[in-house]
Amino acid sequence: MTISVAIIGSGPAGCYTADALLKSDVDVQIDVIDRLPTPFGLIRAGVAPDHQTTKKIQKKFGTTLADPSVRYFGNVDVGRDISLAELRDMYDAVVLAVGAPYDHKLGISGEDKTGVYGSASFVGWYNAHPDLRDLNPALDTKAVAVIGVGNVAIDVARVLVKDEAEMADSDLPAYAAKAIQNSPITDVYIIGRRGPIEAKFTNVELREMGKLEHCVSLVDADQLPDDVGDVDLSDRDKRLKERNLNTLKEFANSKPNDKPKRVHFVFYASPVEILGGDKVEGLKLERTKIEEGRAVGTGEFFEIDCGLVIPAIGYRATPVEGAPFDERRCVVPNDDGRVDDRLYAVGWIKRGPTGVIATNRPDGEIAAKHILEDVQSGEKPGRSALKKLLAKKSIQVVDIAGWQKIEKIENESAKPQAPRLKFETVDDMLAAVNGS
Repeated sequence: MTISVAIIGSGPAGCYTADALLKSDVDVQIDVIDRLPTPFGLIRAGVAPDHQTTKKIQKKFGTTLADPSVRYFGNVDVGRDISLAELRDMYDAVVLAVGAPYDHKLGISGEDKTGVYGSASFVGWYNAHPDLRDLNPALDTKAVAVIGVGNVAIDVARVLVKDEAEMADSDLPAYAAKAIQNSPITDVYIIGRRGPIEAKFTNVELREMGKLEHCVSLVDADQLPDDVGDVDLSDRDKRLKERNLNTLKEFANSKPNDKPKRVHFVFYASPVEILGGDKVEGLKLERTKIEEGRAVGTGEFFEIDCGLVIPAIGYRATPVEGAPFDERRCVVPNDDGRVDDRLYAVGWIKRGPTGVIATNRPDGEIAAKHILEDVQSGEKPGRSALKKLLAKKSIQVVDIAGWQKIEKIENESAKPQAPRLKFETVDDMLAAVNGS
């Protein structure tokens, strides 16, 4: 008998899980459930709008969702429209692929001021996420402090300093483009508690910062070591660190007046207070040194004048009602993906917000393997029960055909060079699906 599987979340982890199940020789019926009408999670709402090559993987995932054995249930909120307990009663197996969509807090004085926006919120805003369309960040400042030295921090800085022509082939929404292009921003500070060797950005992202049309990347040469040193890393990781260091050494040769805008890489600096009244006016930092791999304060302080602070220090998940939750690690406790009887976790809700899109593939493969080991034959109604319940509650479900309508209109509405013009609200998406 067919095994019925519900996957909650249609981002990379959920789609990789569905794909792995489809590649098995077992008869499976897979239902992918998402809170939004649009699928693909952070591929649509997290990948930078000017990184369209990265977003192309959604075509592969679109093929997965369109498979005859798969159904997409968009616009269905697990927790509001249906409970996890109800899904577990309906399906032979349920997979949590809900990600980690919220920001970690800095935990310092002043982070409640106007002008402080976590990177998850800020990135969602410039990616037209319906929940964040109206964030309206305060961009009326010359200087911005981005706290963190990963790819998200670089993405934020790059989007803030690129001009209109550089963003022409992106899917940056018009409201964000207007706000950014009309802002007086000239300087962005990317700040790390530790040094350049410990920074988490990839070299492709870092090198891109040296190729901006109207912005120069700067770093204090005194903060750069001669070499990577004797670090406990694989040969591959050590080579990546060496490439980053070499790129930063190139930035150290740049001059502030080479171009009208500047991105400053500031290492060995720990934020201690966000300054100002109701609004951000500056950031106080303590210089650090590295002891046994940790950043330790030196007691020396300095300030950066800025009107906007964007912490990019990691994402966090929140509890899923009906599933256990580790409040410290912000993940669902699991044994290699197994959470409970026929309940599984994949992606960031399983292991925390680490890695790139493809890092989620093994999670999906492991979960699929567990499901096929744990469920010998289908016993539960699955899809038919879900459709019946949603119809009873009058929930408008957006299926794959509905998503394709949304996608077609977005693609056809785009300006020349741009890949799409995104819908900005759920109501407009549903109207498109309904043909109005």
